[in-house]
Order: sequence, then C-alpha cells, then structure tokens
Amino acid sequence: MLGMAAGTAWAQQAPASGTPAQQNPPTASPDDSGPIPNDGAIVLPKKKDEPPPPPAAPAEEKPRNPNGETYSMRVDVPIVNLDVNVLLDRTHDFVPGLKAENFLVVEDGVEQQVQTVRVTKTPITAVMLLEFAANNWYFIQDMENASVSFFRTMQPDDYIAVETYDMRTHILTDFTNNKETIRQALSSLMMPTFSETNEFDALYETLDRLTRVDGRKYIMLISDGRDTMSKITLDKMLAKIKATPNVTIFTISTGGFVREMSDTRGGGFGGRHMDYLQADNQMQTFARMTGGMNYKPIFQGELPDIFSQINESIRNQYVLTYKPSNPKNDGTYRKVKVYLVDNEGKPLKMQDEKGKPQKYSVISRDGYWAKLPVN
Repeated sequence: MLGMAAGTAWAQQAPASGTPAQQNPPTASPDDSGPIPNDGAIVLPKKKDEPPPPPAAPAEEKPRNPNGETYSMRVDVPIVNLDVNVLLDRTHDFVPGLKAENFLVVEDGVEQQVQTVRVTKTPITAVMLLEFAANNWYFIQDMENASVSFFRTMQPDDYIAVETYDMRTHILTDFTNNKETIRQALSSLMMPTFSETNEFDALYETLDRLTRVDGRKYIMLISDGRDTMSKITLDKMLAKIKATPNVTIFTISTGGFVREMSDTRGGGFGGRHMDYLQADNQMQTFARMTGGMNYKPIFQGELPDIFSQINESIRNQYVLTYKPSNPKNDGTYRKVKVYLVDNEGKPLKMQDEKGKPQKYSVISRDGYWAKLPVN
C-alpha cells in the first residue's frame, strides 16, 4: 500500500448529499470589452522585473479529526481552508499579489466573507498512476515519455509513488524522495501483459489508499482515458472523487499524435473515435472536479512545458480561509465557486505592462462535505 511514514493507515470516507441554494454570482467573462478602469485592473509586470517570491509561510500543524485525517478544505470551527490557483491562460504562469478583497467565494449560491489569504510554496506528494497495458505501442511510448518528464521535475523534498494498472493495479514503488528508486521503477516497465485498461478501478483504489496520507496529495493520471472492464462505474468513481478531500488530479491523455493522424485521414483510430472522445471528457472531469488540469499533447516536445505548468500550479497557490454562512455540520455537499473581483466588486481584469488584456483561470475544488458531528 502507498504510505509516507510508519503508522499510516488507509480508510474511506462516506459521502452524503445536499441541496444547494441558488443565487446569481458575478461572472468574469473573458470576452468583456471596453476601457479598463485604473482601479479595476491588475498590471502584470514583465517576468524579468518580478521581485523574488516572498518566503514560504511557516509550517503549521493542521487540525485533525478523531480518525487522524487532515483536510485542505475542512469545517472544524467551522472554518473552511480552500486551495486556489490563479494562472494566466496563455502561459499558465502563477498570478501573484492578489489580496483577500480580490476573492469572491460563493458557497451554495451564497457569498462568503474571505477572512485571510496567504501564498504557500510547498513540496509535493504525488502518485504517478500509469496505464501500462498491451495496446498500441505509441500509447505506451507516450506514457513512458510523460512519466520521465514528470520525474525530471522532481525536487529534493518531493515524495513520489509509482503505480501502474492494466486489469489490476501494481505498485512499483511506495512514496520516496529517492530519484534513483523512482528511475529504476520506471525503467522496469518492459513488456505489458494484459490488454484490459480498468482505469476506474485503479483510480478508485488509489484514492482509497491516499485517504490517510497527510497533507495535500496529487495524482498524475497518464492514460488514454478508456476503461474496459472495471467493476466500478463512472457514477461511483465520481462519487469517490467528491468524497476524497485534499487530492488534486492532473490528467495527461496519451496517443494524441496517432489519434490526430487517424482523424485527419478519416474513420477514427481503429474505429474507436467516439470511445476516445468519451475518455477525454472523463479525464477532463476528473481534473476539473479536484482543481487540477487536463492535457492532451500531440507531440512529445509539449511534455516539458506541460509539467512546467503543472509545477507552477502545484508549488504556488493561494489558501483562502472563511467561516461558512451555513455553520451546520450536517454531512451535506457544499458547492463552492471562486471568482476574482476588483475593489468595486466587478469582475477583475488583468493587463500586461503595455495595457494588453490578459485572460486567466481560477482553479479550485468545486465543493466539500460538511463534516457530520462526532457522537
């Protein structure tokens, strides 16, 4: 089983359901036109002129529930801590300098009062979940190239585990910060045996194992996205993602070049065109629900930039804190949406030093479960 330290156990948290209220929050349309008021735009400095990043916030002990679990989004006081990334759409650069008044949080349609905002810069704890099945060689090659590209971004304080799947999961190495151990694990991928790609079962099991790993965790799901024989259904898979806090999933779809060439020539890849479209939609959903991102590279040369973007997203993020207006710990799922606003409450606009508008994305989980009271 995956684990970071001795004494780590695994558990599953049961979900519940709730009915959100409705309210129309302000929306930031990237196509808004017209003059940009001086008090409503953030001017982004050139990269070379940026001051050095502020020192990381001192580590703090995260409160735990009686089962020993820690949460990035939690309701104990009740207090919600919400991890948020703000990235430029064109470059995926992290946007610094935002204040508490720039964030509008809407929970179940009701605006919340953001109390504190801080920037964290932390090492990562991640599982590389790799599809390794006896299918097309190009897909396997894409998986190997992507996994090596991610491995090369590893820093000394990062902890990485490597897991593959076909009809079942195979843990090649537990969490380690030893790059040689991870390199050997990736080098051991020689000849796939089975052709089944039971992605839902593999992702479900991985989320289950990560439930009791402390802190923020990430899954790098590198796969063609298809599922062939899983016992777990898509609905159950999505429910598991909702019920597993503190995990962000990044998805990288393989076989992009072969699929692109096949589509160009007509007929779809091996008659599976619709299968791959559905698979891409599922991979995108897994990422979106957890505040991650989905990539569909066509060329191998895209991979270094992709993992550079992922690193930018993972290692720099805002942590918002607020007290929910609904203080009940009733086990319901609270839908959360985050917007950026200016000092007049209008959608925030960004521009570079030449006054050119900059589009951006606000990335966070789409909700959390309000913890049931402990009897």
